[in-house]
Amino acid sequence: MHKETYQASIQKAIDAQANWAQIPAPKRGEVIRILGQKLRHKQHDIAEAIMKEAKKIRAEAMGEVQEAIDMCDFAVGLSRQLYGLTMPSERPEHKLREVYHPLGVVGVITAFNFPCAVWAWNHCLSMVCGNAVVWKHSPLTPEVTQLCKQAWDEAVKQSMPNQSFDDLLQIVDGDKAVAEWLADDHRISLLSATGSTAMGRALAPRVASRLGRSLLELGGNNAMVVSKHANLALAIRAIVFGAVGTSGQRCTTLRRLIVHKSVYHDLLTKLKKAYTSLVVGDQFESKTMVGPLIHEDAVLAMHNALQEAQQKGYKIFGGDDCGDCLVRPAIVEVDQPCDLVKRETFAPILYVLTYDEFSEAIQLHNDVPQGLSSCVFTDDVREAELFTSELGSDCGIVNVNIGPSGAEIGGAFGGEKDTGGGRESGSDAWKQYMRRSTITINYGESLPLAQGIQFGD
Repeated sequence: MHKETYQASIQKAIDAQANWAQIPAPKRGEVIRILGQKLRHKQHDIAEAIMKEAKKIRAEAMGEVQEAIDMCDFAVGLSRQLYGLTMPSERPEHKLREVYHPLGVVGVITAFNFPCAVWAWNHCLSMVCGNAVVWKHSPLTPEVTQLCKQAWDEAVKQSMPNQSFDDLLQIVDGDKAVAEWLADDHRISLLSATGSTAMGRALAPRVASRLGRSLLELGGNNAMVVSKHANLALAIRAIVFGAVGTSGQRCTTLRRLIVHKSVYHDLLTKLKKAYTSLVVGDQFESKTMVGPLIHEDAVLAMHNALQEAQQKGYKIFGGDDCGDCLVRPAIVEVDQPCDLVKRETFAPILYVLTYDEFSEAIQLHNDVPQGLSSCVFTDDVREAELFTSELGSDCGIVNVNIGPSGAEIGGAFGGEKDTGGGRESGSDAWKQYMRRSTITINYGESLPLAQGIQFGD
């Protein structure tokens, strides 16, 4: 994309947003409702594009589009719930309240692994809050992007046929240079960026240098603690999906397994048996459970990580290269934590460690730079409550007896530390897409000052 084309796209978004902000929020919600209908009609087409470009198996591709549909439903309800606050003033004949207003233009950068859902998280909230969106998609998923844009354009035309809001969603194509333009552009009121921690480290200072707002969803190095009090059958099911779903290419993929020594052998034996039964192959085949990695560079990264593990003397199960970017998921038995285990390799590698005391498990769990998703499997209420307390997991997502991935849209999604600190999707994540005004109204005829200050006569 040329810089002139980029500049024109931003200006179109600015012009459209000025009018969109004046549309009542419930009316904006109606457009989102129609968008949800359009996505339902296009669900199979968008899923096919996700399978082709992001290489997901059909069940996961359909589930991703369903997540976008669910996000539309959430945003429709939200359009009547953009609540502010009223507070008692300490001054007589005064009222004090807070209200939320649209930010302006929101920049959205999405990654290849969730080309539809992450856009929907940001787009639905941005639009219902009265903003325009400039979307820089992954260069690997152009067809998914165009189908989503088509659904939005059709929704706008159907719900507001006599008004021109075609320019509310702008697509900007390109590589990291375009991302840097967005980061540097003072007209971008909020930059929501999903990708690697390295990407976040590159973009965040650029946004901060202009005192801009950023919402970062970056890497994860997610762990599961399996207690001696765990239901192992339940845990194994969660481990397999968490570790190999999307071929290990989720930010919430299970990458570390921390197991109590008393159940380690039993769990690992059953887990290896489950891994042996996994069908690795063409993502378009109905029997396939593990599809290809996104490209050869991802295969090489996995190969290099396993080679490093082998050099350290760790036991490796699986990890075979099957050709055409297909790999068998790997289990690596680790004697003690090391830099390799603390890094995120975007591939289906599961590192397995052991512990004696539950406090040790929490320490092992938290001893990585990332802080996205976490889980514990235990039927002991004390362990469950400790893990979810301020002394437990330091992640943004903390689960008990479910795996680290597959978050519902109703809760805010995001993590701490190197994961970036952003929150998207549900709960009150919408507040990041708006600016807050604290309003004081004096309806009396005197001018008392706060804190009882007396100034002059």
